[in-house]
Amino acid sequence: MSGITVEPLTAAAFAPYGEVLETEGDPDRIINQGLCGRFHDRATLDIVEGRAGLSLFKAEPRALPLRLEMVERHPQGSQAFMPMSFDPFLVVVAPDKDGGPGTPRAFLTRPGQGINFHRGTWHGVLTPLHEPGLFAVIDRIGEGPNLEEHWFTEPYLVHATA
Repeated sequence: MSGITVEPLTAAAFAPYGEVLETEGDPDRIINQGLCGRFHDRATLDIVEGRAGLSLFKAEPRALPLRLEMVERHPQGSQAFMPMSFDPFLVVVAPDKDGGPGTPRAFLTRPGQGINFHRGTWHGVLTPLHEPGLFAVIDRIGEGPNLEEHWFTEPYLVHATA
């Protein structure tokens, strides 16, 4: 079984797959009587034949090492995940290689980070590492199929850094 070492999530490393949603640096504007910093327009919502919707997901926490058997993608829309707790979570992505996933990469978010997958990006399932596993998700709501799954012939083992 091939291994994947978890990397820290950074905007530069994640750029081929989507955006990191975080409040690093100074806010773009100050609003609400000077009491709120707005980090403006941080995710590119890319929706085909449908609309953007906000859903809540509650996922079972997982543990490392993790057996990665499958990745999926959504050809009709991007997907943004924001944890509703201040806990890190695991993000697995893979580049497209001839219509299927290439070699996966794994990232660990810092508390307070979320992600937005570009439309069509191969990714692992939602993988919280702590309770409650509650996320706000913005993605495509619409008719027709928007899910492709790929099951690996040989699974990968995702493990923490040494």
